[in-house]
Amino acid sequence: MAGSGERARHWRYEALPDVDLLRARYVRKTFVRHTHEHFVIAGIVDGVEVFRHRGSDVTVGAGALALVNPDTAHTGRAAVPEGWRYGAVYPSPELVAAIAAETTAIRGTPGFVSPMLDDPYCVALVHRVLRAADEGNALAADTLLRVAVTRLLRSNGGPLPQRQVRTAGAHLAARARAVLEERMAEPPTLERLATDLGTSPFALLRAFRDVYGMPPHTWLTDARVRRARLLLDAGTAPAETAVAVGFTDQPHLNRHFARIVGVPPGAYQRERGPGADPRGRGPAARPREPGPAARPREPGPAARPRGRKNVQDARDAGT
Repeated sequence: MAGSGERARHWRYEALPDVDLLRARYVRKTFVRHTHEHFVIAGIVDGVEVFRHRGSDVTVGAGALALVNPDTAHTGRAAVPEGWRYGAVYPSPELVAAIAAETTAIRGTPGFVSPMLDDPYCVALVHRVLRAADEGNALAADTLLRVAVTRLLRSNGGPLPQRQVRTAGAHLAARARAVLEERMAEPPTLERLATDLGTSPFALLRAFRDVYGMPPHTWLTDARVRRARLLLDAGTAPAETAVAVGFTDQPHLNRHFARIVGVPPGAYQRERGPGADPRGRGPAARPREPGPAARPREPGPAARPRGRKNVQDARDAGT
């Protein structure tokens, strides 16, 4: 990724347990159709991204946010040759609902009305959340996150439509999804699945796509990556994870994982799995064994203090 000018970091900060964090620059990266269990709040600082959302292409440039509700199928790619650079927070539905209940008049399940919002100030807020997490500033990270979510809900929020299984096709799709979840590692063919459910392959394909926004095989890959994330978070090795969720081997997992999450499973686990720094700085430093006492050094001139200002984050936050 570094050779192409692309870079990404996907991590969690222990003070924000219900939020995933991402900072990335992509040029040739293409995200396949997928979903998230959490909300997507992505602030673009350079370049332009385009993503497919509910049948339309949505273009998001610098100073704007890409906003995706949970379980909503979407893609992602660069809309310009130089790609796009952004930071994103992924708060859980429970956290967003709690913020909405306290700070808005939204009734029902809260969500975003439009998938794109031009709001440079909120873009800066998102990047300030990431910077605070980097610095281990729990108070600032939590405060800025809540301010950003509140601002977005007040300007672009509303109740999400309730997904109700009413039609025969919706019932059929729900039953097919349950089978695929249960048999994730060894799924049936489309024909076998349709036969077991008492329908035809194309009828099942149409019903599933209508309800979940993607065909069964695409949904299955997305579901496998979701389960793989849980196993990696728990410390399961990538090779073992691949087999457990139904991929043929680790390279198979690597390919699909990177196309959905944005980073390879190994890099993902180093930032989030057991042993990762609780402030979200990758693997925690191992305590050093005590050694022989060092010989005292003669006092010399005071060292000039060196600043630790993170220039990249300053640019990201637009400050």
